[in-house]
Amino acid sequence: MNNSLAALDERVSGCRACPRLVDWREEVARTKRAAFAEWTYWGRPVPGFGPPDASLLVIGLAPAAHGGNRTGRMFTGDRSGDVLYEALHEVGLASQPTSVSVDDGLTLYGVRITAPVHCAPPANKPTPEERDTCRPWLVSELKLLRPTLRAVVVLGAFGWQAALPAFAEAGWTVPRPRPAFSHGARITLESQSQSQSQSQSQSQSHSGSPANNPLELFGCFHVSQRNTFTRRLTPEMLRGVLRTAAEAAGLPTRPYAG
Repeated sequence: MNNSLAALDERVSGCRACPRLVDWREEVARTKRAAFAEWTYWGRPVPGFGPPDASLLVIGLAPAAHGGNRTGRMFTGDRSGDVLYEALHEVGLASQPTSVSVDDGLTLYGVRITAPVHCAPPANKPTPEERDTCRPWLVSELKLLRPTLRAVVVLGAFGWQAALPAFAEAGWTVPRPRPAFSHGARITLESQSQSQSQSQSQSQSHSGSPANNPLELFGCFHVSQRNTFTRRLTPEMLRGVLRTAAEAAGLPTRPYAG
């Protein structure tokens, strides 16, 4: 089996494990929204987006019914994506401030975007069972990114709760009790293999492997319309978290020009 991220994305796109989500995403793709009547909806699980050697990962919640479920790309074609990609561009992590379709020329610099649930859920609310069923995809993605991954921004409490066990399964040590979500939270997750090697001889060759580096985990309010319209999450707050996380990941940033 091909163990590349491209192969993983292809397998994700063909998943039909959750009957409720399959029915909903396909119904939305058939009925459409009037504003997008001319679109051919994606109507399948939405894979992650970004380079395979990303050092920064952004984890959301799930694709929007008329956003990612329509376009086939994470945070693309909805207002939440407008906010996220504008901030990524302002910080210097994206080639352009908009994301409208898979062929719009957008490139991410050192950043990959994914979600713990890959199908659009009714009312934007996956069930705990659907979250857990989808977790192996996130675990596999984390393992493939592990050689280069240095920092993760998790958007919202749902993503935080879903991601913590995935980090543990992918090889990082999650503190006990599990850290609570908050905007601006920063937690260092040590590599399980690094922790083990430190208890053995420091001369072991694998102890300095890049894949054994710790992971800097950041919490950020979700870029939902509820949060951005009420200014619970402002553009300045979002840029601040993204810039700090990018610096922790070793990515160059640019000062805000606004």
